[in-house]
Amino acid sequence: MHVHHRTERLRGWERRTELPLLVASPVFLACYAVRVLDQGADPFWPDLALVLSLLIWAAFMVDYGVRLVLSGQGARFVRTHWLDTVVVVLPLLRPLRIVNTYMAIQRRRDRPRLSLYGRVMLYAGITATLLSFAAALAVYQQEHDAPGATIRTFGDSVWWASSAITTVGYGDVAPVTPLGRLYAVCLMVCGLALLGAVTGSFSSWLIQVFGREDKERPPER
Repeated sequence: MHVHHRTERLRGWERRTELPLLVASPVFLACYAVRVLDQGADPFWPDLALVLSLLIWAAFMVDYGVRLVLSGQGARFVRTHWLDTVVVVLPLLRPLRIVNTYMAIQRRRDRPRLSLYGRVMLYAGITATLLSFAAALAVYQQEHDAPGATIRTFGDSVWWASSAITTVGYGDVAPVTPLGRLYAVCLMVCGLALLGAVTGSFSSWLIQVFGREDKERPPER
């Protein structure tokens, strides 16, 4: 009975906070973009973006702490909610909560409009876009004024991120700073995982379609 009460309280908290957190995730990414790309003499907007970023980070930490306490699971909660844990530790990955929260809302409020394969490919596509943009911002912040850097503009960084996450890797631009290379490794690993998910889902969908056509085809005489 006590466990059931904890579960209901946790679900109630998640229902109340999922929409605000869904809105907060793109706002955080926008604030980070302002801080990185606004090179003007007026520090008002970068300072405001920094304050908003810290407030959003604090909101995510409070949400994580409340859910950890309400679950009563301790270390098990950390393992089973690994994405939330990573998001709190690495704020740059916070936009991934957009996808995670959106999918959770769809599961609770309505029947999914897409098939399993469609949802996997949509999830992977949105995740790849958000990761690429966030990585492009992070790498540009580290690289644009580094000695010997080939990534000098944000356009260079976007081009690099696009080639890295798709595992193409032209090599015409590449990070030279230690932190930039760390971001690159993370992006390439995520790119391999997402590419595998999309390829596997697309292959399974094709097999399903061809198998259905074979069953519906009249037998040859």
